[in-house]
Amino acid sequence: MSHYDFIVIGAGVIGTSVAHHLAAAGANSVLVLERGTTGAGTTSQSSGLLRTHYSVRQNVELARSSWSAFNNFAEYVGDDEASCGLVKCGYLICAPEGDKLAPLRASLAAQQEMGIEVQLMNRAEARERLPIAQFDDAALIGFEPEAGFADAYLVATSFARSARRRGVKIMEGVSVTGVIREGRRVTGVETSAGRFSCGTLVSTQNIWTPELAAWIGVPLPVKPERHTVLALECETGAYTFGMPAFKDLGSPGMLYFRSYGGSQMLVSEGVVGETLNAPETEQGEISLDYVVEVGAQVAGRFPAYETAGLASSWTGVYDVTPDWNPVLGGVGDVEGLVVGFGFSGHGFKLSPGIGRLLAQHALGQPTDVSLAPYALERFETGALLVGKYGSGAVS
Repeated sequence: MSHYDFIVIGAGVIGTSVAHHLAAAGANSVLVLERGTTGAGTTSQSSGLLRTHYSVRQNVELARSSWSAFNNFAEYVGDDEASCGLVKCGYLICAPEGDKLAPLRASLAAQQEMGIEVQLMNRAEARERLPIAQFDDAALIGFEPEAGFADAYLVATSFARSARRRGVKIMEGVSVTGVIREGRRVTGVETSAGRFSCGTLVSTQNIWTPELAAWIGVPLPVKPERHTVLALECETGAYTFGMPAFKDLGSPGMLYFRSYGGSQMLVSEGVVGETLNAPETEQGEISLDYVVEVGAQVAGRFPAYETAGLASSWTGVYDVTPDWNPVLGGVGDVEGLVVGFGFSGHGFKLSPGIGRLLAQHALGQPTDVSLAPYALERFETGALLVGKYGSGAVS
């Protein structure tokens, strides 16, 4: 049975980030096990938005710690040829009069207090940034110039390449089928390729985390939830790369938008999606009724898109916890185990920072950002990380 100091389950954007940061910190015996191929699971379905705007302060800290990685990605991974596909177009967010106004005002103020560049705009200034939109109902508009979007698959594969250069072994097409334990300590894994022992196991199993819960006999509250992404095309309303990504807190679906392909609009909802009975990444059915419903909301903000065509669409699956925020760190009295799951749509945005934190925790080092708010125990104590905007991926 081969032994490794660290075994990471999952080679999505979180798992590869953990592997990169472990190796960069000097760990020289790391194995990553991936049931499919690197970055091809839920990571490949990400719409790639990057922002530091959250109503949960801890998430703002994680997003800020991740931004320097995205902004200087080649240098961060030590590879001149690496790219995260960053488009730094900025991020607009607005709310009308109503229940989202006070949370938005508080969240923007918190960002500014933390030293993040956030500008308050009037309607005319917002239209200059995003001329294809109308802001007649906007009571408050915030703009984050150091934001935009990037490519999650590129990030995952770049982290993986960096990890390999530093000696990490990544085995694709290998399914983990159980853990090996000595009392309460995890000492290895059973896999489709045999048994491997380890000093520390790091699980980044995403929507497959319930498998780990069954292996260790500890409830890990997470469920798979499917969300739909639409790419719309309009002859008179091209959404160019120079236009900011946009969050519409006034729409029923709390829609988010960004440029796609340099002219199309990518749009999706930021509210609760379709709960799945079992984890899967296969494409789900997208009904015409759904397209019409979202299209009506789009047209309310982007009038020219009343006659837009559907260029393409896909579905992605979130690993959602009860408070829509991740669990990071240890699991009760189970020794030798570190987990990162339940990212609820935030995973890509936070992946550099979270990979670094989990690596630090696995190495027994102090973490840059406290993991205490993200502890599993919060679901028992009631100290939940509930976003001020309600359930959904804006937290």
